[in-house]
This record gives sequence, C-alpha cells and structure tokens, in this order.
Amino acid sequence: MSEKVGKKVVVVMPARQAAATLKRTFGEIPQDEVDEIILVDDSSTDETVELARELPLTLIWHPHQVGYGGNQKTCYLEALRRDADVIVMLHPDGQYEPSLIPSMVDPIVRGEADLVLGSRLMVPEWALEAGMPKWKYFANRFLTIIENRIMGTDLSEAHTGYRAYSRELLLKVPFLRNSLDFVFDSEVLMQASHMGFRIEEVPARCRYFDEASSVGFQTGVVYGLKTLWAGFRLILHRSNVLPSRKFKV
Repeated sequence: MSEKVGKKVVVVMPARQAAATLKRTFGEIPQDEVDEIILVDDSSTDETVELARELPLTLIWHPHQVGYGGNQKTCYLEALRRDADVIVMLHPDGQYEPSLIPSMVDPIVRGEADLVLGSRLMVPEWALEAGMPKWKYFANRFLTIIENRIMGTDLSEAHTGYRAYSRELLLKVPFLRNSLDFVFDSEVLMQASHMGFRIEEVPARCRYFDEASSVGFQTGVVYGLKTLWAGFRLILHRSNVLPSRKFKV
C-alpha cells in the first residue's frame, strides 16, 4: 500500500483508441502516490493494447466493444478484486491532469468523502481557456443545475469523467445495473447521492486537443436526454411511483 496514504490506491484507465496519448498520460501519473494501474481496453483497433503491454501496468482487453459504461464496470470489478481502498478513474486521452491524483485521493483517505470529482467548472474560466466548446460548457452548466435540484447537492460540475471512489461506495452502489454508454457516470453520481455517500469536488484543469477523445454534439444531445431521464427515474423511485433496481442496494 502507498506509504503516504496508508491505503491501497488503484488508478483505472478505461481506454478506447488511446494509442496517441497513452504513454504521455501514463508518464504524468505520480507513481509514488499510487499502488497499481489498471488499463481496460475496449476493443481498440489502433495500437493501444500493444503500447499498454510495454508499460508497467495491468492490462485487460475486451474482445468486443461494450461501451464506456461497460468498460468502467470491468475497471471497478478488477480494482475491487485487487483489494483497492481508493479507485481513481483517469482517462488515458490526456484531457485530465494526472498530477491531481493525490488531491483527489486525500479527502477519501481522511474519511471526509466517498466520491471526489475533478471539476472542470469549479474555476469557470479554466474550461473555456482550455478550449471546451461553448455549447458543451453551457449544456454542462444547465444539466448540473437540474441534477443538483434532483440530488440535493451543490456541485459545480456533474459531468466530469475524472473521479475517485472509496471501496465502500463501489461495494454498495449497484453500478453493474447501469447503462453501458456515457450516461453510466450520471447514474453512478445519482446512486451515490441517493444512498447518502459524501461527495466532494476539487478544481481540475483540462486539455482539449485533436487526440483527446470528446463527445460530439449529436452524442452530447443523446447523453443529455439520457441524463435527464435518469434523474426523472430517481424522482419516480423516491416517490415510490416506479421503483428502480438501479437505486436499490
């Protein structure tokens, strides 16, 4: 276990077509702050798997593409199987700064949080200065406002893909029942808030460049609608109008 935190910290990297950015992202991870790195490749057709085999990490690959949410399910199951106390999800596309990992882990280790979000919007100008498309910025803000009202939270961003989880949260939240696509993140966040887990945020800088994967406008619209539906399902579950297995322990 990491001597600095007294807990086993595992970084999971859900990968898809990450050959152009994998080595650079891996190289920026503060190795003395983590105990293990797991990369799950979701049937990439580029050299992601070959490059991952050259790095000191655990590689798991899917023979068939299962989607972003499906990839995370494998990531978390493997991290739990390896007795991780804190699990950090870091995209291998280089959009999020790996150097932030210690700041994301600390609140969980100190017992102050169960889920830590690396928020790109906590310092609003950072995202726009980094090149976040304006439509995505305002859509993110709009959806976050709605989700805060549903969940009773006060988050600056509900749609970051940079997250750290406690072992206890992933053991209790039924994430295996969630979607296989991008709305998986929204569902986990709503499950965590509904079940009373403590959520904290730390400001995170992001980077937008050609090689970084990004959700396009059409996919973003579908994701937004699915997120709103997930929020509506939580409302229906809480009112006992239509209970959902996703929000039951």
